Amino acid sequence: MKLWTNFFTFRSRHLPLFLVLILRLWVPVHAQQATYIVLDGASPGRIFEGLGAVSAGASSRLLIDYPEPQRNEILDYLFKPGYGASLQRLKVEIGADVNSTDGSEPSHQRTAADHDVTRGYEWWLMVEAHKRNPKIILEALPWGAPYWLANKSKNADLYSQKMARYVVDFVESARRYYSLDIAYVGIWNERKADLSYVKSLRALLDQHHLATKIVCCDDDWAIADALSMDSALAAAVYAIGVHYPRDKAGNLTTTVAARQSHKPLWSSEDQPNQGTETVVSRDWGIGGRIMAHRYNENYLKGGLTATEIWSPVTSYYDNLAAPNSGLMYANTPWSGHYDLQSTIWVTAHTTQFAQPGWRYLDSSSGPLPHSGSYVTLRSPQNDWSVVLETVDAKVAQRVSFQVAGGLANSVVHVWETNSLHVFEWVADVTPRQGEFSYTFEPEALYSLSTTTGQGKGTAQPPRDSPFPLPYADDFEQTPLGHSPKYCADQDGAFETNTCQGRLGRCLTQVVTTQPIAWGATPDPYTLFGDAEWVDYSIGVDVRIPFKGAAMLMGRIDSADTFANESAKTPSGYQLRLQADGTWQMLSTFLNHAETILAHGQGEMMSNSWHRIELKFAGSRIVATLDQQILANLDDGSHTHGMSALGSSWSSVSFDKLQLAPP
Repeated sequence: MKLWTNFFTFRSRHLPLFLVLILRLWVPVHAQQATYIVLDGASPGRIFEGLGAVSAGASSRLLIDYPEPQRNEILDYLFKPGYGASLQRLKVEIGADVNSTDGSEPSHQRTAADHDVTRGYEWWLMVEAHKRNPKIILEALPWGAPYWLANKSKNADLYSQKMARYVVDFVESARRYYSLDIAYVGIWNERKADLSYVKSLRALLDQHHLATKIVCCDDDWAIADALSMDSALAAAVYAIGVHYPRDKAGNLTTTVAARQSHKPLWSSEDQPNQGTETVVSRDWGIGGRIMAHRYNENYLKGGLTATEIWSPVTSYYDNLAAPNSGLMYANTPWSGHYDLQSTIWVTAHTTQFAQPGWRYLDSSSGPLPHSGSYVTLRSPQNDWSVVLETVDAKVAQRVSFQVAGGLANSVVHVWETNSLHVFEWVADVTPRQGEFSYTFEPEALYSLSTTTGQGKGTAQPPRDSPFPLPYADDFEQTPLGHSPKYCADQDGAFETNTCQGRLGRCLTQVVTTQPIAWGATPDPYTLFGDAEWVDYSIGVDVRIPFKGAAMLMGRIDSADTFANESAKTPSGYQLRLQADGTWQMLSTFLNHAETILAHGQGEMMSNSWHRIELKFAGSRIVATLDQQILANLDDGSHTHGMSALGSSWSSVSFDKLQLAPP
């Protein structure tokens, strides 16, 4: 009888009624071992501090180039409450013009005398997130640092008082120029922390009357042992944040010392994998299912009260490191296309049903007997939600609930995601004398809640399309000091400036001293185009300063900096010109030494404008300088790929970029 009662409360928007009945009867229910769960509002538990994402490593670079209305739609799916992922946290990189995974993010203070908070896109992204959700929790973390912030006494690391001031200035600038409050700052992404620096940063934040708290140290749990022995350090640190807090077997690594530290414990960067390879799949079968496990297990097995996914959206080119890391996919701004992945809706199963400040109920959270897990959270107003997954279950499970401990005894709204439903309201259940039952199908994710206001966005993207050819940019429409559309800097910073030696605006690599690196240290270059390009030509005017070098690249088939962090250029073809007139035509590889295909010596090129061009047709490659052929080659090392403009750490300028089909 209970099965029939449950059936008639079930409501589907997509399945005919008879099909729903067939599915219910076909799936076996473990009636022999019915589960009974007390939802006890008096249970102890840690405070939930939200689910969010990390915009860093240039992962959001292409989003700002999207046209309207698609850009607004993407932002709504990420941040708008009751619409999509409804992210509750956003952590951004404090840029330093240094490669931090998929490119370099601009510094707001390249020298002690420089200050420009209009550079880049993280300020813009924080503003847009806050516009949609004024309660969003904002964080910031450095990956690298401008050269002038180095602590010279400690092998050029960034643990200096100047670096502390740089971080404080970022926090103050967010408030002063954008009316944003940065709630948390970190120390140095995935690097061992100098604990004296942590305390000095706390002291400087206090001196500036900033309530911003410190998360330490985005590396491992070792900080917990230090906190127990240093009261000043314990006072300086609010929360312990660890990136990818799992071992190779996938087990959470939270230590006893961390659990006993009385500090909030966070997964301050996470993914469905361990952060080492291609990540979220675009279907419920892989990425979404893994995250359904992860969000629950992070608390149940690790005591983690906040989880942040790198990244909110895949808005970087596919041939860069860790492709498809985001909760959704949007890296073809010229087309306006984006892809709503299942991880958006898996995230919504928590974020649309529980808010930061709610409390986990430990006695009302745990494993299901026939595979699966559930967590229960209560609001300060006695509303409650249960997030329950049966991802690995093979049979349906009947669960009876008893509402107790002051929790609201009102209608329970049930939402489901599985192979048939994507974040859909499927039933309302009314408790009788505080009790109700529900049958949970296998391989699914559910939210049960007394709250309302949940929703699912309806915006749809246009079809995807390749990068348009022919394509040209004279950089006259790009604001001064900004990056042109579709250009993804991989180190250094390529920005529009007033031309030297001619009228108008040019694209110039403006960072002339290499910053403090985080990981890979390629020569500066900016990437654009389509990974599937085969036969095409690329030409550009170039001005090389004294002792500088310029690069024109094509058929770039990989720019994955993790493949070889010592590689100075991507994998592809490259025409390299020196200011003294020396030139080389190269075939470069990420894991191999470069091959010189041709070379020569011409006249001095410094401080004058010249036209360079590469043409690809099958295995034929032609390089020209001022319409004179430098090299006419036959080579099949790279058959397809993108293009790039590159430089040494010098102020090389480019103008009148043109790309054309054969």
